[in-house]
Amino acid sequence: MNKLQRTLIIVKPDALQRNLLGRIITRFEEKGLKIAGMKMGYLSDDLLDQHYAHHMDKPFFNDLKKFMKSSPVVFLVLEGIEVIDTVRLIVGPTKGRIADSGSIRGDFSMSTSNNIVHASDSLETAEKEIARFFKPDELFDYRKDDWNWVYASDELD
Repeated sequence: MNKLQRTLIIVKPDALQRNLLGRIITRFEEKGLKIAGMKMGYLSDDLLDQHYAHHMDKPFFNDLKKFMKSSPVVFLVLEGIEVIDTVRLIVGPTKGRIADSGSIRGDFSMSTSNNIVHASDSLETAEKEIARFFKPDELFDYRKDDWNWVYASDELD
């Protein structure tokens, strides 16, 4: 049996300003992933400092924070088998202009920072990021009936 995982997606300000939210969510839903949590909000300096701590010493950090605070963002928690790797393929590499056509960034982004979405890069990171942006009661565990068609029966045991 494969273990279900959860991952965090942040739909960035550029995606909201360009009216891409529905198209982005559709990509994840059409793949067969389950939305376990979703909300909209603004990012504070404190949350951005925590989330992008690994970029704090880089010259683009202040511009990144300004960009991420320029509009609300949408937070999604997605669930599925090997969901982190699956979502990374759907999203594409960080630099949109080199991302494959068919990926979210390949279809909608030309930038490295204005690249439409953030996606957790590992199970450990996903767990930390989900806890940073979602309270336990904001996440939902429910039966997704179409999983009988998305996964083989031995994958869901």
